Amino acid sequence: MEKQTHIDFRVSNFKKNLFLAISFFTVFTAFQLLPNSVFGQDLFVGAAAVDITPKLPVAVDGQMTVRIAKVAETPLTANVIVLESKGETTTVLVSCDMVTIPTELKEMIQNQVKKSLPGLDTKKIIINATHTHTGGVVRDNRYNIPEGVTQVKDYLKFVSDKVAKTIVTAYNKRERGSVSWGISHAKVAYNRRAVYEDGTAKMYGRTHEANFIKVEGFEDQAIQSLFFWNQKGEFVATCINVPSPAQIVENRSTVNADYWHPVREGLKEKYGQQLVVAGWIGAAGDQTPRPRYDEFAEWRMIALRNEKKSPDFAEHYGDVNFRNEYHLNEIAGRIIRAVDETYETVKIDKHDAPVMKHEVNNIELPMRLVTETEYNHALKMRAEDMKDLESAQKFSRRIVWYSKVVDRYEIQKSNPQPMYPVELHALRIGDVVVCTNPFELFTEYGIQMKARSNAMQTFVLQLVGPGNYLPTKEAVRGGHYSAIVESNEVGPEGGQILVNWSVAMINKLWPD
Repeated sequence: MEKQTHIDFRVSNFKKNLFLAISFFTVFTAFQLLPNSVFGQDLFVGAAAVDITPKLPVAVDGQMTVRIAKVAETPLTANVIVLESKGETTTVLVSCDMVTIPTELKEMIQNQVKKSLPGLDTKKIIINATHTHTGGVVRDNRYNIPEGVTQVKDYLKFVSDKVAKTIVTAYNKRERGSVSWGISHAKVAYNRRAVYEDGTAKMYGRTHEANFIKVEGFEDQAIQSLFFWNQKGEFVATCINVPSPAQIVENRSTVNADYWHPVREGLKEKYGQQLVVAGWIGAAGDQTPRPRYDEFAEWRMIALRNEKKSPDFAEHYGDVNFRNEYHLNEIAGRIIRAVDETYETVKIDKHDAPVMKHEVNNIELPMRLVTETEYNHALKMRAEDMKDLESAQKFSRRIVWYSKVVDRYEIQKSNPQPMYPVELHALRIGDVVVCTNPFELFTEYGIQMKARSNAMQTFVLQLVGPGNYLPTKEAVRGGHYSAIVESNEVGPEGGQILVNWSVAMINKLWPD
């Protein structure tokens, strides 16, 4: 009996060792067959920031009328992060406090960088706007800017010089580093399109109405972050992806980076002044950081939290600018807490040799066609705005808005299927991907991209380019600003093609 037990034990051990040997051989062979890129190369990181506040007075971008700012309430900044995977790719990430990134500005920056860094592939410079409506005007021939006020061409040259030099600085500072990534959540985005019983919709429409039935589309409350460390283990840079534009103080005639300024200041106070904070806006064409319902309940909570700091808070409640200052800090606090939570969770999971791949594609999307009714409406509205010199001066931006629709209709006569050129980036860093588009992209499209992506975590980054709204089918049916032909060069058909292209580019980076 004892002998049999001894034999069984030896057989059991033999089987166990054979299983382990086979398992090891299988895993080893599998790794040998995988492409070398799976293992990644050493990551190098460089970061720098620069002040791009325009010379005052300056016209500020983002509304239909000309606004002249004589005061800069906060600085505007460009935040640059250079990532290099030796033997693989070098990517430059640039976040700018402005309403959009004109193609002219991107090309000016690329050309200047090419002179200083001829070996750098400037096609892999990703430049995005935080979409503040209180930054200097960067779109030429949109506003009638008076003499004595900073002109667009001068501001574009100023920004391109500053950003190009800062890219070179960040490039020269690069050293071995590491990266972590993570996700948390905070209530920042509110869908800003209200839908009524008759099927119509309105951006910033009132919700406290008997005929209000719903907000039109999705809201995304994810706050996604990338964290970068240098070889000493110092926290040097972060990219924060928020699916809401920076538009809390959008109506002011001042220079202001909106909620990104208190976010940056709060994070630098905690983690050090060396920290470079790149603000990324997710798919958010139909979003706002201001409440569209429950606003009084939210304001009561803000008031109660701040009464000790400002005993006369209640007296100033009727002052919109006063309320917005507190709301800026409220939203910034929510973002900072989400970033802090993510940081504390993932700081133990650093990657110093992540897989890094960067794909760039130039595609064409079908443009939204202008109907004869829309053409006649644009002619009529343009004529009204041009009825006298004072009106023409005041509504110069809106006149251009209608004129572009008129021009598109005329072009359609000879080109019935016009196309809109788009540059797309897909950047893989380890288990995450960053995919870009030039639009104010409605959130539904961004959620589609994230859901269909093969990446563990997907950052959708909008306004990497000149930007105009790209609405959903439901939004077009509802109408109003952001979903009418004046607001859209590309419609829902192009939106779905954009999603499919973005997903295909992402999934190409995960062939296994």
